[in-house]
Amino acid sequence: MKLVPLSDRVVLKELEAEETTASGIVLPGQAKEKPQQAEVIAVGPGGVVDGKEVVMNVKVGQKVIYSKYAGTEVKLGEDKYVVVRQNDILAVVEE
Repeated sequence: MKLVPLSDRVVLKELEAEETTASGIVLPGQAKEKPQQAEVIAVGPGGVVDGKEVVMNVKVGQKVIYSKYAGTEVKLGEDKYVVVRQNDILAVVEE
């Protein structure tokens, strides 16, 4: 199976949260914050949303930062994904 987003939606796969702090303290599972970085897995076609033309600015494979509590979590097999609107993506991470 594969997820195919509609309209201005983007499918993200969350990157793993840090397990240690900058000072080297190991965090237990409950203390980890929800990750805000993810990899773009699929991008919708864009189009007209709420009467405005939406051009998709992200591409599959890019790493992005998205709003902390945005989107809908989806589990497909063993993998977990987040489906968000493009406007919930705050930045593209460039290396």
